[in-house]
Amino acid sequence: MFLGRTRELDVLAELAASPRPELFVLYGRRRVGKTELLQQFCRGRRAVYFLAAQVREKDNLRAFRDALVEGLNDPLAANVDFPDWGAALSFAAERAREERLVLVLDEFPYLCEATKGLPSIVQRFWDTRAKASQLMLVLCGSQVSFMESEVLAETSPLFGRRTGQRRLEPLRPPDALRFFDAWPLRERVLGYAILGGMPAYLRRFDPARSLRENCWREVLRPEGYLFDEVNFLLRAELTSPATYNSILAAVARGAEKLGDVALTVGVDSPTANKYLTTLRELQLVEREVPLTDPDPLRSRRGTYRVADRFLAFHFRHVQPNAALIQSGRGQAVWERAVEPDLPRLHADALVDCAIDHLRTSSAELVGDEVVDTARNSGALVRAVARTSSGLGVAAALVPHGSLGLPGLAAELAALKPALGSRLITLVYRVAERGDEPLLVERLPEGVLK
Repeated sequence: MFLGRTRELDVLAELAASPRPELFVLYGRRRVGKTELLQQFCRGRRAVYFLAAQVREKDNLRAFRDALVEGLNDPLAANVDFPDWGAALSFAAERAREERLVLVLDEFPYLCEATKGLPSIVQRFWDTRAKASQLMLVLCGSQVSFMESEVLAETSPLFGRRTGQRRLEPLRPPDALRFFDAWPLRERVLGYAILGGMPAYLRRFDPARSLRENCWREVLRPEGYLFDEVNFLLRAELTSPATYNSILAAVARGAEKLGDVALTVGVDSPTANKYLTTLRELQLVEREVPLTDPDPLRSRRGTYRVADRFLAFHFRHVQPNAALIQSGRGQAVWERAVEPDLPRLHADALVDCAIDHLRTSSAELVGDEVVDTARNSGALVRAVARTSSGLGVAAALVPHGSLGLPGLAAELAALKPALGSRLITLVYRVAERGDEPLLVERLPEGVLK
């Protein structure tokens, strides 16, 4: 089952159809679906997909040769012994002289570990042999910091060569919910609330089992695929994960301000800020400034939140109860810790759904393009936005079937000084059944006067 990624596939197909050589850089966190996307893209095309390993250069070169044999259906290539990557890439370019060939080098950072100076080798190849070919070269990597500094940055030998790039993000809530079509709507939203938009995590939950059973099997027992996933992730991205673990735990459990994070972890504010900056670059943490702040760039009202839903779930429920889970008491953890938190998880996931709608689908209702969104701390107005023409938008979440909107007029009045008197209000009603978790309508002007 391959869900979502329509836009990304369209962009790749557009590049594949161009008459020029193309160099595309795809990167993003582990488990976000890069490999699935590229393999889906390669199907039905003249393509060579190569997944690098953390082995010596010669071993990767042999494996690359085998990928060429399979991808090109060329048994003669099996007799070739590539002395280096320059020769290997030139061989591929020769096979792309008259016809488009898609060449994917997945986990490109592994190749660079084994071959020092590989970005320079690729740069020389691209400036010489590739220009006379119809090659589409895709460099893909899961080490986000490496891909940004060694492939895309101005200091990289490859700077200026790429013809396109994409940092692959987790799936949007509507796509994530499609993994659980057989479940009641509330459980589908809770599945997203726990796992977020990472396709590899979403696939682990079996729609034939209940939410509770899936969570126990995959998260709340030591044999579960996701039980130790966060530790694997942090060790792959960070050299010293211990302090990052503590920072993420503090934020996930409610420390929102820089000073609170520093105090909880036991470091000074500059040190906490340094770690938080790295986590923000990896998009594991985000800093939110109220859209109502008159000077957001210098605001002291910014708060931190864990940007990944599964990381937040791990640090709120798995890490604090690791000893119980290790001793086989995962069912008790569900009953005592997770189940009482389900209403909050559900409500928070619905805010994600509302913000996603504001960003992607609200233009027709609003009558303008939404260019900026943020969460809001109101009891009803849970998100706000601004349009390209500067109009303010308030997103109110109310229970399904609610006719009255008590308190909404007061919340809107409090927002108008910052967002403008012509405040557009979208009312999101929580659905009880159907495919969409929220039903939305624009509140006519004057209704709450």
